[in-house]
Formats: sequence, structure tokens, C-alpha cells
Amino acid sequence: MLTSVPALRAIRRGLPAHELVLAGPAALADLVVAPDLVDRVLPAQGLEPVEWEGPSPDVAVDLHGCGPESHRLLQALAPRRLVGFACPAAGVAGPEWRPSEHEVRRWCRLAEHAGWPADPSQLRLPPPTVASPAPGAVVIHAGAAYPSRRWPVERFAAVGSWARGQGLDVVVTGNAEEQPLAVAVADAAALAPDAVLAGRTDMRSLSALVHGARLVICGDTGIAHLATAFGTPTVVLFGPVPPSEWGPPVEGPHTVLWHGAERASTGGRGDPHGEAVDPALLTITVDEVVTAARARLRQKDARRLDVGPRDDPAPTPAVSGG
Repeated sequence: MLTSVPALRAIRRGLPAHELVLAGPAALADLVVAPDLVDRVLPAQGLEPVEWEGPSPDVAVDLHGCGPESHRLLQALAPRRLVGFACPAAGVAGPEWRPSEHEVRRWCRLAEHAGWPADPSQLRLPPPTVASPAPGAVVIHAGAAYPSRRWPVERFAAVGSWARGQGLDVVVTGNAEEQPLAVAVADAAALAPDAVLAGRTDMRSLSALVHGARLVICGDTGIAHLATAFGTPTVVLFGPVPPSEWGPPVEGPHTVLWHGAERASTGGRGDPHGEAVDPALLTITVDEVVTAARARLRQKDARRLDVGPRDDPAPTPAVSGG
């Protein structure tokens, strides 16, 4: 969802008199219900039918994929207009889907095709309205949806141990299912038990944590996009999927580590849904991550001393990371 924020803003500007409803997980309301984004969130999961009530919507925009399944879910609502990528199987005309396009630019291009000018740099979200559970901490997020995108526990622990040795507060995040993983990282890094926040944060408190963090260290997963949305410095580790598709803005407080360029240059890529750690991810060393983290921390500290507690400028367009 976070990669579609610039497109949502474009839709909002293009349809100012409409109620804008986002069909998605209910927890997203804490992020996107705002005057320049959406008016409300309609709870929906994946490709399950959308439980729409009342008259058919004027416009339905497919920000899920290129169909046909997602297109047909929206067609079932009988909208007057359906905006989506071209899908002959669903009878939808639209722009061509480009498999290797950056996700932010993809949705902006769809919005522009519909007549709503979009700015890919408009990724920022409003600051959270709750306090961070660990202000100023270094956040380590060791989890990811699939093993192919999870850097080894012992390496995350080594980075956490280094950060602790620098006198930094370190916390480990994750969802409830990732709590054992987070505990393993914390134990190996000799962190205190209360440093494990996995399974203890909802969307609001996680957002506040990321917004107030000194640094986020993670793989190619959702919390990296949350850090981009709040301008929080990151070190992001990529493996099977190139950052040119899912990476943070090139210019900004983000460092991307990825060693899959040679594989990508020959048309190959890893499996983002694989059951084993991707080889490109395994080639990223602890020393590389520590070096990147140290540089980001120094840059953040220098900037704070230079400009004071002012908001970071808006990020540049989200294209490939390094």
C-alpha cells in the first residue's frame, strides 16, 4: 500500500468531490485516512470479495495487480468506470503492465493514464499521533514474508551487538509470528528482554517507533517502506528482487545493499517467495551493514546539529537503490 501513496494523492486531487475509499486491511486506516489521501478504509483481504454496500461506485481503481482476479473483484461492484492495467481476459483496456517497473512509478503511471497527474516523490505520510515506544532507538527488523528475503539471524544479531556496544538503544521488531525470530536475534546480541517489540506493536505504535527511530536496519519488506514514508534513515538488504523494483528513493537517508546486479544483467533473478535464503542476500556481510549503519548515524547526527529539529525535505522520486 505504501508504494501507492503518490497514486492515491493523485486520485484525491483528480476526484476532489468524491469520497475516496481504500479497500484493504483495516489497520491501514491508521496510515492513510487523511485529508490528502483517503476518507475511509473498507476492510478487505487479498483477493477476497469486496463487501461493498450501497450504490455502485462511480470509479474503481485496481491498485492490486494486473488482473484478471483483482479486476473481476472490482467488476463485481458494477462501477461506472474501472481503471486498471490492460487485461484482455477480464475485458479491461488500460496501459501495459511492465514486469520490472518500480512499484511506485507503476501506480503513478496508472493514475496518469486515467488523467490524474501523479508525483512519485509524494511518499510521505503525516506524523503518527501516538508516542514512540522506544524513541531514538536503532530498529532491527529481521523478519520477512518468505525465507528467501531473511538475512541470517546471527548476522542481524552481530549488527545489534555492535549497535549496543556504541551505547545505542536497540529494539527488534516483527509481527507475532516472528517473535521467536526476534527473540533469537536479541538473545544472540545480548539485548535486554524488553528490547523485543515483535508481536507487541500495532500499526500506530510501529509507525511511531519508525518515525522516531535513529535508524532502521531491515530486509526488503514492509517496514522499509514505512521508514521511507517518514524519512527515517535506513539500511535495507536486498536479495532475490532488485531495488530497481522495490527500493527506496535513490537520494535520501537510505542505503541499499544488493549484490544481485550480475545475475540481473543476464535476465536472472531470485525467488522472492523461496524457502531458502537467496544467494545474493547471503553475500552481504556484517561488516558492510555496520559500515553503512555507521555512515547513516553520523549523517543523521551531523544533520541534526546543522539544521536542528526541522522536518526532512520530501524525498526524490522513488527509483532504483544502489
